[in-house]
Amino acid sequence: MTSDNKNISICPLASGSKGNSLFVSWKNNSILIDAGLSGIEIERRLESKSLSPESLTAIIVTHEHSDHIRGVGILSRRYNIPVYINKNTYERASSLGKLAGLQFFECGNRFKIDNMEISPFTISHDAVDPAGFTLEYKAKKIGIATDLGIATNLVKEHLKKCSFLYLEANHDPDMLINGPYPWHLKQRIKGRQGHLSNMDSKELLRQLNNKNLKHVTLAHLSEENNTPEKAYNAAKAALNSSDVTIEVAMPHKPGKLTTL
Repeated sequence: MTSDNKNISICPLASGSKGNSLFVSWKNNSILIDAGLSGIEIERRLESKSLSPESLTAIIVTHEHSDHIRGVGILSRRYNIPVYINKNTYERASSLGKLAGLQFFECGNRFKIDNMEISPFTISHDAVDPAGFTLEYKAKKIGIATDLGIATNLVKEHLKKCSFLYLEANHDPDMLINGPYPWHLKQRIKGRQGHLSNMDSKELLRQLNNKNLKHVTLAHLSEENNTPEKAYNAAKAALNSSDVTIEVAMPHKPGKLTTL
């Protein structure tokens, strides 16, 4: 499936510590941002939304953690899909194996896939060179920022004026502190190189709300330290009474296919 010449379609295939993958299509192109499930499971989830793995024209990798790269190598080889990744991440991601096509990007330097302009930017996470992205096509802008401990001014600058935001809302602070995780893991999650809480996402959304914003998908929710309801309510409070649609991406099934 591809969009018409003006539209962008977006579908979260999986989100959370068990695996992450976001499908984006426009014109005659379809890409994945990360492929953190097995190749077979990515294929199954694409097909469940009437999307074809054969149509994929690229995979873009955010960072080297296994829940983001598990299926990258097999999909690249099976369908001859180029992989866009920064060099530091590639060197750290030894499990990728041989790739059908390898394209290096650098955070801070824009690149294009067909006529989609893609801007990778540095985020704060405990990976070697993690990236968030904005994708711009036909005056529409998608912002993607998950797996980050803080929203820096750089992150906020890149995510301005987005039509669609794919944003982390990992944990409820009280649930995390009072939950079952060992203390060192709690410290990692709520640290500057960890994950955004619902309250962090709420404050970031409040700052990013704009007249162009149509849709927000909350991503990378912890199954142990958050609930979809808590994340949704925090985002709803940030956007007040605006007409922005809010969705919560889930780990075990694809979300809605949204067209801008």
